[in-house]
Amino acid sequence: MFRNLRFYRVSSNWPETEKELSEALGKKAFAPCGAFAERSAGWEPPAGPDSELLCRSLNGADLMQLRTQSRVLPVAAIKEALEDRVAEYRARMDQDPPRAEVRRLREETRDELLPKTLVKSERTNAFYLHSDSLLVIDVATDAKAEWLIDQLRFCFTSFRCVPLAFNKAPADLLTRIFLGESPLGLTLGRECRMQDLMDSKATATWRDIDLTDASIRHHVTEGMRLTHLGVEFDQVMSCLMSEDAVFSKVKFVSGDPVDTPDTEDPLMRLDANFVLLSGTVNRLIKDLCKLLGGFTSLEQARPHSA
Repeated sequence: MFRNLRFYRVSSNWPETEKELSEALGKKAFAPCGAFAERSAGWEPPAGPDSELLCRSLNGADLMQLRTQSRVLPVAAIKEALEDRVAEYRARMDQDPPRAEVRRLREETRDELLPKTLVKSERTNAFYLHSDSLLVIDVATDAKAEWLIDQLRFCFTSFRCVPLAFNKAPADLLTRIFLGESPLGLTLGRECRMQDLMDSKATATWRDIDLTDASIRHHVTEGMRLTHLGVEFDQVMSCLMSEDAVFSKVKFVSGDPVDTPDTEDPLMRLDANFVLLSGTVNRLIKDLCKLLGGFTSLEQARPHSA
């Protein structure tokens, strides 16, 4: 269901009920990309188009889905069409167009081509954990996370959040697991990435390999920094954990979170998957709090506020 887990602590008020949150998200409900717009974004029902609610609340967590639609207009297409317009200008005026005219022709070409282009949609899922006031976003980069957060800001009078941080460095926990410890259900997986302390561009990656091999551990004991480590949690979920406590390659050990036949109601399948996901993430966060000395104070964190 989620392949990435990027955490943010929310310090502003969050709607208490499914209906209240759906109404708030409705202020930025998805609308198709207009003929002359390059991109549009908004919230759509995570339970499918037949649902009237723009969120799904289960087990103390609220599931949301952001849809971003953009028009596909390759730069090469604009360049080719622009060349024809410049040639027409040259033949008509018997001179090359000045820079200002070239800019005008480029804008005119883009405006003419844009409504004729195809559109594509990208969907990004997120959920909010009420117990810890955490926003969990399924994205691989900070930029994509901030895009989703920007869309949330349209829905609330005030929305404040900060990237999740702990009092102790997660990097130390990664090293402990890598060297053989299994704290609170976190066990060693089969992937890791390292970086040379003297040269940030010098990195090494091992995938699908026994990380207990002495030749691999030797690199850490000799001074390379462990930046990512494959771990398994609670014998349920595997993932790649970074030194900043960002999780990627999330996968439930048995395959999909819940193995259900294709004939089962899609909503029931969604609910079962989401309950397992949110419950597992909730336990993971609580265990990380114990291991890393709790969350840092909000005053110490870098804010993302409206």
